[in-house]
Amino acid sequence: MTHLDGLGCLYLHGFLSSPQSLKAQETLAYFRRQGLESALRLPELPFAPADAITLAADQLQQLQQRYERVCVIGSSLGGFYATWLAETYRVPAVLVNPAVQPHKLFRHYVGPNRHYYSGQSFELTDIHLDQLAALDVTVVARPEDLLVLLQTADETLDYRHAAQLYRHCPGWSQAGGTHSFEGYGQFLPRIMAFVASRQLFH
Repeated sequence: MTHLDGLGCLYLHGFLSSPQSLKAQETLAYFRRQGLESALRLPELPFAPADAITLAADQLQQLQQRYERVCVIGSSLGGFYATWLAETYRVPAVLVNPAVQPHKLFRHYVGPNRHYYSGQSFELTDIHLDQLAALDVTVVARPEDLLVLLQTADETLDYRHAAQLYRHCPGWSQAGGTHSFEGYGQFLPRIMAFVASRQLFH
């Protein structure tokens, strides 16, 4: 028996990223080492936010049917989605350099965007921004259930926005680093210890 027994985990990648990203693969490797690979879901999120959150919520609910406890880990835009899921489904979440108000942040991305891994091109439209706005959490209702990891030299997002929104949440803020959150893999034991400590049941 370990502190991860009975725990299912949903990992959500960021904007134009994929389950092949370094953090996603480090998370998968961690679960494999524990012999718990089947407890981790790593969905490839659709480009459209409405479709992405529908898929993520469906994956979360499937985990809740199988596991006593469920958590979400989200990076960047995945952290934005994870916040909404945590608030809606009352599950603990870990947010890694999370995007805050992406419907405003992404306005300068309107138009064609190329996926980092597949090379496929996607068109970001005002409809997508409206879908993001519909998922915006402006006040965190249960800050004790969100763990926030920030690095101050994030070249994509201004970490201060997340530091303000999640100011009442437990977390680690490191000087330097990158948007990818350097050293993420080394944090996984502490991340999962936090998740295991939140005795939330569906």
